[in-house]
Amino acid sequence: MKALIFAAGRGERMRPLTDACPKPLLKVRGRPLIVWHILNLVRAGITDIVINHAHLGHMIEEALGNGAQFGAKIAWSAEGTALETAGGIARARHLLGDEPFVAVAADIYCPHFDFKQVVDVLEANDPWGNPYPADRRDMAWLYLVKNPPHHPHGDFALNNFSIANEGEPRFTFSGIGVYRPEMFDAVAPGEKAALAPILREYATRGRVGGEVYRGDWTDVGTPERLEQLNAPLTPARSK
Repeated sequence: MKALIFAAGRGERMRPLTDACPKPLLKVRGRPLIVWHILNLVRAGITDIVINHAHLGHMIEEALGNGAQFGAKIAWSAEGTALETAGGIARARHLLGDEPFVAVAADIYCPHFDFKQVVDVLEANDPWGNPYPADRRDMAWLYLVKNPPHHPHGDFALNNFSIANEGEPRFTFSGIGVYRPEMFDAVAPGEKAALAPILREYATRGRVGGEVYRGDWTDVGTPERLEQLNAPLTPARSK
């Protein structure tokens, strides 16, 4: 399995920090956000990694190189102007191949996410080895989290591992998902396109699966959240 890390966003809400530093290189506990993901992917045996970039992308390439320092092999998908999430996938499809791939947003912090769990979530066969009909296979598998304070209404409902646009309880999309490349056939390379409408369309057809991730997770969307993550740990008080 290959991985795609989304690193093309401008990080407007993180300004002025992102005026001179691309958001994926902002550090949490001494390590760039994007490096947390690379190390976790490599730890899970996913070493072929594609990274897209736009704003200050040359700085990301200079910092990470070909990935050898992390035990990875990095391929770069330069966009110039950010193409949004689905557009970024379409632009990088020639690097991702024809099999399902995992994609993760560079600007989330989830230091304990185990990427081993993503490898077989979009298997073409059922547990008994029988192939699923092509028109009934899940096209994506999303990892959801409990709604954070800044996003109280969530994105999707979850019912028996099936993602739905409506219903309760609702959860927030973590920014980690597994996708079949053909899900993006309608998006031309170089076209700007958002991911959410495509996910909602397939969810309406009952073809998006998912589960709740309950580990540490933060959307590092503002300087305040970054500051909170980097605050000194308070030692537990002795009784």
